[in-house]
Amino acid sequence: MRALTKPRSKASPEAGLLPMINVVFLLLIFFLISARLTPPEAISVTPPVAEGTPAPGDFTVLMGSDGDLAFGRVTGHDAALAALAAAYAAWCNGAACDAALTLRADALAPAASLAALLPEVARIGFARIDLATVPK
Repeated sequence: MRALTKPRSKASPEAGLLPMINVVFLLLIFFLISARLTPPEAISVTPPVAEGTPAPGDFTVLMGSDGDLAFGRVTGHDAALAALAAAYAAWCNGAACDAALTLRADALAPAASLAALLPEVARIGFARIDLATVPK
């Protein structure tokens, strides 16, 4: 006599792949949403409030509430200006160019520090300096 057995069903290998693809896309979306897209600034800056929107510059210098400067990851007044001068020379290939500088100064930064910085930045070669502010 012949034993009654259930015939084997052939499950497709793709059947278990769909939930894994869903999990991968959910993880991808989670990491994209939770990722920080811009690197943190070297010093904390709270720009002053003003009307209008600032024009983005080719270079950005940060000035803290104590008058300290930062350019990229370089902090300190003299070191930041030296790094800015080197970046400007590399950007312009040693010739004069119309590169713009955006200055993101803290609202509590001393006006004397800001005023003293402008001639130093002009000596580097910047003809246009924009002060970044927060729109009202």
